[in-house]
Amino acid sequence: MTSSAILTHPIRPVNDLPIDETLADALLDSMSDYSEQLHGRRLWLACSGGRDSLALAALCVQLYRQGRLPCLPQLLHVDHGLQADSQHWATHVADWAKIQQIPCRILRAQVTGHDEQAARQARYNVMRAHINQDDVLLLGHHADDQAETVLMRLIQGAGVNGLSGMQPWRIQTQGRRRNVLWRPWLTVRRATISTYAKRLALPYIDDPTNDSGDNVRSGLRRDIMPVLAAYNPNVIDNIARSAQLLGDAQATVNAQAEQDMQQTADENLQLPAAQRVLNIDALQALPLYRQRQLLHHWLGQDEPLPPAKQLVDDVCNLTQRSDHDHQTELFWQGRTYSYTVRRYRQQIYRFSSEWLSWLDRPMIEQKQPLSRLDLTTSDSADGDFVLLTVRRSEGHIWQLQFEPERLVQLLESHIGVLNAVLKIKPLDRKQRVQTALATRAQSGKKLYQTLGIPLWLRESLVVVSVVYTDKEHAESEISVLLLSPFDTWILESHLSTIIKSLGSDIDDVFHNRLSAVE
Repeated sequence: MTSSAILTHPIRPVNDLPIDETLADALLDSMSDYSEQLHGRRLWLACSGGRDSLALAALCVQLYRQGRLPCLPQLLHVDHGLQADSQHWATHVADWAKIQQIPCRILRAQVTGHDEQAARQARYNVMRAHINQDDVLLLGHHADDQAETVLMRLIQGAGVNGLSGMQPWRIQTQGRRRNVLWRPWLTVRRATISTYAKRLALPYIDDPTNDSGDNVRSGLRRDIMPVLAAYNPNVIDNIARSAQLLGDAQATVNAQAEQDMQQTADENLQLPAAQRVLNIDALQALPLYRQRQLLHHWLGQDEPLPPAKQLVDDVCNLTQRSDHDHQTELFWQGRTYSYTVRRYRQQIYRFSSEWLSWLDRPMIEQKQPLSRLDLTTSDSADGDFVLLTVRRSEGHIWQLQFEPERLVQLLESHIGVLNAVLKIKPLDRKQRVQTALATRAQSGKKLYQTLGIPLWLRESLVVVSVVYTDKEHAESEISVLLLSPFDTWILESHLSTIIKSLGSDIDDVFHNRLSAVE
């Protein structure tokens, strides 16, 4: 059994069939443009089996057999089960690839939703999950696709970024995964590809929903583009050229926004893509139009699609407020993550929902024995260090790193023979501690205000203490450090004073570490 959507041409090798030099030049010129970026990277080709992707695959085979292409891409076909014949389509693509002697993988995806956008997202997700970091995904989008994309975004009220359309070379990130989308045919007309496919008698899949579907793109292709072509036969080329010019303009805007972000970002509080922070004083030193461009760029980091203008306006208004209400929250459902935007004092924060969930995870009291015997028998040391985990999830880990040998030496020089433990425990709101920033011990709200602890971090403070357990000193606990995921404060104590008198400092022994889990 086969599918009526598959053209009835027999599958045959394309090696010796005529090459379309217009299509070949576009591919090879683009490869030359990005030769440095392509060097050493694995190449995949997203092949639906439709006219455009099968034509691109056929051209790659022909150029490779002639020695004009250095390597063959591997085909990726995604079966997401939305069409009744999708299994037949997957088998057909695999059969065609086998005859051409080109590697092919069939992937299956589960689509959440029933629209074309949901299917597209599912395809990209499953392909990204299959390929490796920094691999390149070759796509068959062409000038007609570009014109339709620009018109769609114009209807949606997009700015320069959206109206620049699809980019020929785009680095795509999702969490810690990074891949490249490569579109070498964005200057090529659909008609040129159709002529090539007809000349080769390619048995491509003619999906009936491409032109008759009820999505916006199908409507533009069917109803609007013919009308525009009646006004100007060069409308496709002209729109594609406008998109390229807007792409250049957007690159200039991005370069300025990136430079501005380097001047305004608080590097001590950055945790891509979980938390990103801007300094409001530095932001407001910029002209208003650059503030808006910067916020647009800042919000859209880690996302494939830019934020809406309304969100940018709302965040801009939040940065300009002069009251002291720090309870305001803005929410944004991005394509990759959902986000919360909050302000605290003169900083604006963008959190992912996963990061806020991480901040709610409980912390457990821990103890590490400190003695010469423990140092010789411990198996938790990493070289000269010991790592104690304060909080961990699949995405991030917060640890205290310290040098036990150095710490024991300092303690022994203070009290002689040592019998003690190092303890980490969550800060109790009623617990009074004194930092170098305060003239006396504080607790609760006064402590948070003195240290500038935002509301969402107040349950993520831990105290590091040394507890003496030997008979001579009796059991006593001396707090030495206060930690948050992003900061460390030395606590005033008799022990810290003694250690300073020995020419050392506590923060030479301890290191607060927050990192993404690889």
